Amino acid sequence: MSAKAHILIIDDDANTLASLARAFRLAGHEATVCDNAARALELAKAERFDLILSDVVMPGRDGIALLEDFKAIGLASPVVMMSGQASIEMAVKATRLGASDFLEKPISSEKLLLTVENALRVRHLEEENRDLKRRLGRHHIVWLSAAMKEVMAQVEHVAASETRVCIRGETGTGKELIARTLHEKSPRRNGPFISLNCAAVPSELMETELFGHEKGSFTGAASRHTGKFEQAHRGTLFLDEIGDMPMTMQAKLLRVLEEGEIERVGGDKPFAVDVRVVVATHRNLEEQVRMGTFREDLYHRVFVFPIVLPPLRERREDIRVLAAHFVRQLEEQNNWKLRKLSPEAIAELERYSWPGNVRELRNVVERVLLLAPAEVVDAQTVRRALPSAAVSGGSGRGLSAAALEIGMLAQRVEAFERETLLAELQRHHHHMTNTAKALGLERSHLYKKCQQLGIDLRAIRQTE
Repeated sequence: MSAKAHILIIDDDANTLASLARAFRLAGHEATVCDNAARALELAKAERFDLILSDVVMPGRDGIALLEDFKAIGLASPVVMMSGQASIEMAVKATRLGASDFLEKPISSEKLLLTVENALRVRHLEEENRDLKRRLGRHHIVWLSAAMKEVMAQVEHVAASETRVCIRGETGTGKELIARTLHEKSPRRNGPFISLNCAAVPSELMETELFGHEKGSFTGAASRHTGKFEQAHRGTLFLDEIGDMPMTMQAKLLRVLEEGEIERVGGDKPFAVDVRVVVATHRNLEEQVRMGTFREDLYHRVFVFPIVLPPLRERREDIRVLAAHFVRQLEEQNNWKLRKLSPEAIAELERYSWPGNVRELRNVVERVLLLAPAEVVDAQTVRRALPSAAVSGGSGRGLSAAALEIGMLAQRVEAFERETLLAELQRHHHHMTNTAKALGLERSHLYKKCQQLGIDLRAIRQTE
């Protein structure tokens, strides 16, 4: 075994414990010994072991019963069982309870170390697989709408080429996810994917972030720094919010795109880099070109194949599947109990304007799961989690005073409608036909209006 492991050894025989512990320590590992099942269970709850090696036949609670205890507490460490009184039935039972292997005593040091090494290797692969699934889940694009279907068709079409792509869309629409998908579907998929948010880097540091610097090139440059272009060699460099790049850096970026060479700050000669550049912005680059804040020649270099991401308010059919995806993702990441969004809760999410787009939806779903008192999330919990100043049709770039006033008015109108409907329903003892007549509505329109306002008719009837 190349890596140091922490191993728990359980056996009622002191000589066996001493012998096994010595073998593991000579191989460079840490060994903790224990002579009974009760103490072993306490240790397994209190500490993290890379592997557990346990005897089967012990006084009191035996190794098979201990395996059941390990399973009950959700132990993740691999367990190897050993016995001098082994039988096929015993081995089968241990395997069914989760044992990774079963050894018959006496055990040679070579066989012991090989068995343990194999168990640790399998565990390492399982952890890598889980980590890969988590990372893929974070970068997974979820959609149902026709608008996103068209976007994904464009991604498929352009991914295999070296064409420069400009991804446009409001903040929070998932521009980096699209860039990652372009990379993963391209011939460069085995190379690095490197991203830089141009809006987040001070102008004086932009050049060294992109191209790197040599040791001693300026005060504080204690060592060579590798820039994003060099890091992305034979892969993809994603420049987010390129519309915020300073004009001086735009000229230097243009040169790199034209010649395929970079030069570190303080360097004495340029060198070639093989990088596909994908850019993104929420700004109107054409307007910036007209105003003189974005170079026209750079615009033509990066704006070869545009992909426009629609805001979430224009693809509301995606809200349901995105919310369900975030619920699963957050529950897995945080080990939370399973929760489900009720139809009323989903309807509440679909009514909101989502100025922060998909990013805001994920944040709200996380807030909902923290607030939800029950396994099924209701509309009231969603309303508590949503921002109080929800504005229908928001742009996602902040709210003007006028827009805020309109939003507050819309909320008051909605509250008035809700109160009026509830009062009329109560006055007519929830008789839908009579209530609809009193309000001058069609019966079907009344049902639809109740759904829009989050009025759960069944819940109201049950409480009265």
